Amino acid sequence: MRRLRPLPDGTTTGPPGCTTHCARLCTDTGIAAVLAADKALLHWRAVRRLGDSGLAEHAVQETLIRAWRACASYDPARGSVRTWLLTIERNVLTDIARVRAARPGDTNWDELGEQTEGRSAGPDFTDALSDCLLVSELLDHLPGPQRDAVVQVILRDRAYHEVAADLGVPVGTVKTRVHYALRSLRRLPISA
Repeated sequence: MRRLRPLPDGTTTGPPGCTTHCARLCTDTGIAAVLAADKALLHWRAVRRLGDSGLAEHAVQETLIRAWRACASYDPARGSVRTWLLTIERNVLTDIARVRAARPGDTNWDELGEQTEGRSAGPDFTDALSDCLLVSELLDHLPGPQRDAVVQVILRDRAYHEVAADLGVPVGTVKTRVHYALRSLRRLPISA
């Protein structure tokens, strides 16, 4: 039987097109670093959402496979690898939930009722946390006046005229800042 030898550092094993700006999941050291830093968070989040440790392991594996395949598309200017992985995992967990909903006969009805009444009825704390991290990273791409206008009008749900009075600018200026900020944010990719 052949023994596997580790690859030299910097050698990619990922899909063609991986570069030095990728998520580094295509190298042995890169995947080891991600596993050491983020595997526990990914698994914990999946168990909380799915309620099944075995299915959570599957979700983490699928997340890492999708991340490995999309390694070359990662852009460090748009966020951290952790935020990128959490976004991929959220998509994986959504896919799993859809499959489970489409095949309810595979799940005991009592278990399904308990899950829908309990912790999965509302948004998960980790989903909210990852959403906050993502929003924070997206807002960092905006100029200060646009960021302030978006935070006040959109996130704090304040009226345009109140924000204009607080900032000492016309209402039209606040509306323009929000408009251009949202247009800029729509152009930024937020998932893999």
